[in-house]
Amino acid sequence: MALFCISLFFPLLSFIFAAALSHAKRLNFVGLVCSFLILCSATASLMQATIVFDGAPIQILLKDFIWVDGLRLNFGFTIDAVSAMMMCVVGVVSTIVHIYSIGYMGKDDGFNRYFSYLGLFVFCMMFLVMSDNFVGLFIGWEGVGLCSWLLIGFWYQRSSANAAANEAFVMNRIADLGMLLGMFFIFKEFGSLKFSDVFADAPTVSHQALNFIAAFLFIGAMGKSAQFPFHTWLANAMEGPTPVSALIHAATMVTAGVYLVVRANAIFAQAPEISTFIAYLGAFVAVFAASIALVHNDLKKIIAYSTLSQLGYMFVAAGLGAYWVALFHLMTHAFFKSLLFLGAGNVMHAMRDELDIKKMGGLYKFMKPTAVLMTIGSVALAGFYPFAGFFSKDKILEAAFANGGYILWVVLFAGALMTAFYSFRLLMLVFFGEAKFKFHPHEAKNFMLTAMGVLGVLALISGWFGSDLSLALSSVLPKFELNLEYESEVTLILLTLISITLSTLFTIFAYKKRIFKEELGELKIYKILQNAYFIPKFYEKLVIKNYAKAAKFCRKMDEAVIDKSVDGISKLINAFAFNANKMQSGELTRMLRLMVTGFAILLSFIFLLAGGA
Repeated sequence: MALFCISLFFPLLSFIFAAALSHAKRLNFVGLVCSFLILCSATASLMQATIVFDGAPIQILLKDFIWVDGLRLNFGFTIDAVSAMMMCVVGVVSTIVHIYSIGYMGKDDGFNRYFSYLGLFVFCMMFLVMSDNFVGLFIGWEGVGLCSWLLIGFWYQRSSANAAANEAFVMNRIADLGMLLGMFFIFKEFGSLKFSDVFADAPTVSHQALNFIAAFLFIGAMGKSAQFPFHTWLANAMEGPTPVSALIHAATMVTAGVYLVVRANAIFAQAPEISTFIAYLGAFVAVFAASIALVHNDLKKIIAYSTLSQLGYMFVAAGLGAYWVALFHLMTHAFFKSLLFLGAGNVMHAMRDELDIKKMGGLYKFMKPTAVLMTIGSVALAGFYPFAGFFSKDKILEAAFANGGYILWVVLFAGALMTAFYSFRLLMLVFFGEAKFKFHPHEAKNFMLTAMGVLGVLALISGWFGSDLSLALSSVLPKFELNLEYESEVTLILLTLISITLSTLFTIFAYKKRIFKEELGELKIYKILQNAYFIPKFYEKLVIKNYAKAAKFCRKMDEAVIDKSVDGISKLINAFAFNANKMQSGELTRMLRLMVTGFAILLSFIFLLAGGA
């Protein structure tokens, strides 16, 4: 019980502590205290994971929550292999981000407020993954959405940050309506929202009902994990501080959609049509987002589109029923993608907040540690042996091939080639070649690099524990067998490794020899990719502008009808009161006339009533 309380409530304590000092001047000890509290939470999560992996799940009941006719819910929590793994990922990454943020946000006036938001986010994320029912999950789900809005718009003085925060918030609320409908259907069909009750009875519910439930739940997952067509908010979310992107928009919140599908596997397994759709949509997003990253020049947005692509890989695995593989890639991706985002933060500070990679170059001689760490992250992302990305991504490719999804395999294979290209394109343009600036960049502080070094080690070794993770998760998740012959498996691995090696070598050679000229910008396909297939502009014209017109029309109607009606009534009452006030003039003659007139009117009413009777 003590470990559970530390895991869940120490981040809440961090939030309360920092929030109490949010309006005070910047205090470095706030960052230190908050980091220590998050470290304690992460340590407790790791300790609970060792207990859960070796034994039975931990059940915690804190208090009654909702007890109404037909609905019985408690503040209940379950720590099994799935939630323990998520708790460890959240705890480790959030601890590193907290420590890194002490240096990154050290000169920001909102330093204390920033750490309060981070603490609240970690608490909500822990609440999400530890809850044993859909309502508790949804509370955490909305909590992390609120924190994302607060942190994307952290620099609220910028109109672009406010717009990005609002876009993320609104788009997620639209998708969350789908999730709510899914929960209503669950309660209608099962009479409960507790995971154990729902999942145990899933095989007894009609196929059509399960399809509806799975579809609506996945709509919620699409919004949170920024899957097409809800994808546009993630790239714009880069308006927030870079450590926020490392924590929320790479490792934790955006993977909540994957967690939901994995957690509700009993429902999705009974809805194969929806699962197939999830796999194919994930494959589409994997290539769709990777193709945009090929030509983008914004440092953080390249990594953001890469995150979209890798989330697509996770959904492919989940759609194919390889739930433990999806979680495996979620874990490894959290480490190397967070590392890349934090490295991007170092580059931004060194380049005085410049984000255009075509205005960089030659940073290796100024920032060797950052260059090495980002290279480790890029190699892991590309999927080279023996880095973490190789083990987890290769398992997804094998799962697609083994299940006869050859189209899926080809699409994911193409995505892997693109991943290698844009990863090393970023490295070449940022760290090598001719410098395109005239000042002396500076490296990040040593403790920030040390924190990143932990992620670098995890990006290297975390893939080696795939079999142990598979064994631990087998007690909770359905077993998934690849059913590939040894020769086929080796052939697929070699084909993938050779192909991404060739893609990488081509990228290094092309950017070293400057093969790609400026004329490429005139190609139609280049313009299409640069503008993200014009989907953001399409949304702007179709939705945003029409909504603005509708809002403007409604405002005019409000002013012309409602406001004038209310104003007219108030003027009428005011006029009546003004004229009635004349009766109290104090003039005897006028008051006698009014009395006689009133008496006459009263008598008239009496006679009329008497005549009617």
